[in-house]
Amino acid sequence: MKRIGIVAKIKQDEHVRRTVKGLVRWLTDRGVTPVLETEIGGRLNHPHCLPKADLPGDTEMLVVLGGDGTLLSVARLIKGRDVPLLGVNLGGLGFLTEVSIEEMFPVLEQVLEGNCRIDRRMMLKAQVLRGGACIAEESLLNDVVINRSALARILTLEVRVNDDYLTTFQADGLILATPTGSTAYSLAAGGPIIYPSLSSILLAPICPHTLTNRPIILPVESTVTVALRSEQSEAYVTLDGQVGLPFLENDVARIEKSNYTVPMVKSPFKDYFEVLRTKLKWGER
Repeated sequence: MKRIGIVAKIKQDEHVRRTVKGLVRWLTDRGVTPVLETEIGGRLNHPHCLPKADLPGDTEMLVVLGGDGTLLSVARLIKGRDVPLLGVNLGGLGFLTEVSIEEMFPVLEQVLEGNCRIDRRMMLKAQVLRGGACIAEESLLNDVVINRSALARILTLEVRVNDDYLTTFQADGLILATPTGSTAYSLAAGGPIIYPSLSSILLAPICPHTLTNRPIILPVESTVTVALRSEQSEAYVTLDGQVGLPFLENDVARIEKSNYTVPMVKSPFKDYFEVLRTKLKWGER
């Protein structure tokens, strides 16, 4: 590899600054050109900088320093390019940024030697239709969430799978997640954990009025449509917890598997089950 991009939430955190500077030196010493996202590079007076949206088109890999939110924002920029992401956890829980700061250089050493494993994560394509016209479209790695505002009434959401009527949920909202997103909001809403290499779509209601409404795992070929049938309800569609827009009465959200995937570098020092045990503290008292 000759060019590796670096993305981080630098703000005023001196630890992050030192980490980025150390990574830049480490890559440069090995003949790799580090390309920094413009905001970071400007603060560090780095000579090779690009806007974040342009990094996937001009680098061979991206190192994301931060939490899962930072990685999700970068994943939506890949758009089918074969540019692996290496997530290094500088945030909190960090299911996606599974590599610790102590493991970063040993993992990168494996990458430069060509010994890394790449895990290609499926994405969802979400469209919001209003009056039959598409007003928003995005591919996302984690989930689509339809929920009510703080003071809104319970939502009435009519759900169809491949044009077959599933049910009409009376609930605070609905989550449609990838296997990667099964450990995000869906997990807190009582949904199952799905192994990330599986191909499926998880549908989980949020606080359903009918307690027998349970999460369901759908085939990856499914097309799910969700129509808001509530009157005078304030609802929102949120993509990966970062991009959102109002969801009005009779609006329809259409969700299906995206043609894009996100290539992610796997740590050679741990497997997925160790990540689960560590992050969820399984086995601890």
